[in-house]
Amino acid sequence: MGIHPIRFLRIMGLLDGISLITLLFISMPLKYFADLPQFVSVNGSIHGGIFMIYFLAIILVQLRIQWNIGWSFLAILAAFIPFSNFVLEIKLKKMQPLLHTKPFPKHWLVYAIIFFSFFDLFVQLPVMSTYALSVGASVFIAGIVVGLYSFMNTFGNIFSGVFTDKIGAFRILVFGLFTSAMSLLCYQLVDNTAVLLIVRCIHGFSSGFITPAAFTLLANMRTAKEQGSGSAVTGSFVGIAAIVGPASSGILASKISVPNVLSLVALYGIILLIGLLLFLRKSPLPKRKKKETSEKLQWNNGILKAYCGAFFLMFSQGVLAYLLPIYVQDLGYGARMSGTLLSVFGIVAVLIFVLPTNKIFDYFDAQFTLLIGVLLLGIAQIGIGLTSEMTWLYAILALYGVGFAFLFPSINAILIEATTEKIRGKAYGYFYAFFSFGVVAGSSVLGTLNLVGTSGFLFTGILLFSFCGFISFSLFRSDASLVKAKA
Repeated sequence: MGIHPIRFLRIMGLLDGISLITLLFISMPLKYFADLPQFVSVNGSIHGGIFMIYFLAIILVQLRIQWNIGWSFLAILAAFIPFSNFVLEIKLKKMQPLLHTKPFPKHWLVYAIIFFSFFDLFVQLPVMSTYALSVGASVFIAGIVVGLYSFMNTFGNIFSGVFTDKIGAFRILVFGLFTSAMSLLCYQLVDNTAVLLIVRCIHGFSSGFITPAAFTLLANMRTAKEQGSGSAVTGSFVGIAAIVGPASSGILASKISVPNVLSLVALYGIILLIGLLLFLRKSPLPKRKKKETSEKLQWNNGILKAYCGAFFLMFSQGVLAYLLPIYVQDLGYGARMSGTLLSVFGIVAVLIFVLPTNKIFDYFDAQFTLLIGVLLLGIAQIGIGLTSEMTWLYAILALYGVGFAFLFPSINAILIEATTEKIRGKAYGYFYAFFSFGVVAGSSVLGTLNLVGTSGFLFTGILLFSFCGFISFSLFRSDASLVKAKA
């Protein structure tokens, strides 16, 4: 028998805790009070190596024990607080006899693929415009380079949806991961603007194949009762990518070149591709009888709400990414402050996704939580435009995070409820096409109308309130129809 995953985590946790304490209470004082910086260098390197193994141990436990994901986040948090590892060790020792290993959870591999898809997107945000300028692009062309990825993503999403229903999500994921990884490596060949534009087209189109196929595969793995909370867990990986992606690329780009940063992302994609071939290769293809005609996508009320929700969610995101840094700068703060504000919204959304609060989406009707989410986003957009105090901005961005957390799983649950497995791939293809188009529209519409600062946030808030009116009218009409049918 091999070592129990919990025991391995306990060992690495103790080592991590000891190395953190020696770094903070021995090496750091020696550096500042005895002028011996070499102790920090050696201890810091050892602690970094131990933490990486400790982090891998947490992933191993999550995959093999499949405990509540909140425990994994708690274990990560313990690594940053002195003596917390020792407190966690006492709890894990009591829990170990009660926790048994389980078969490899295939859905976690799909979660990792979804994280890769959005991580790939968010990694580019802080570095792509400056990288385009560094290879000779003008400011105008640099803007095209940034937007071209999402524009081509739209076409990849649609193609992915169509072919997922025909040949299965597994094959589409293999194609998407392989071509996306190769396109990321192609940034090493960029030496002028023309080549960069070609690579951006290929990268955006190939990456567009991943998300619809992955979400379709996950939706078909879940039961009907799990769709709401399951979509919330999926949303947590999107939120984590939104937090980790920009920060990690900014840090890495200051140490290594942008093409090398993107090559590291490609390596992650290749590892996922190998895992996909090893663990999901036997995924069945869609079953179709020879004489069966293919089912067509019917644009019913549920699909329309899901698509509009996806568009307005990402329209709001595009506005936030475009206006918030400018707005914060006009208030007299630096770029770091806008990044911190965006992190607050992401952290709040992820907490709602992973904590027991995600059960809300199983208990309440998805159309009701959709209405709440859009309403909160609208209030937050207007609130940002009317606020100049930083404390209030933090509170409003937290409110925005709550709105995002309500909206994302709701539109996924509505789409799943409104479709069958035979057309779900195509439905998700168009769904994420609206997603990609919303990002482009958010910044470009406000740029075209020359709406900046307060006017831009007010315009977006009013637009979101208009969508709230549509949802409310639809809910009222459906309730009236139900009452009439009972009568």
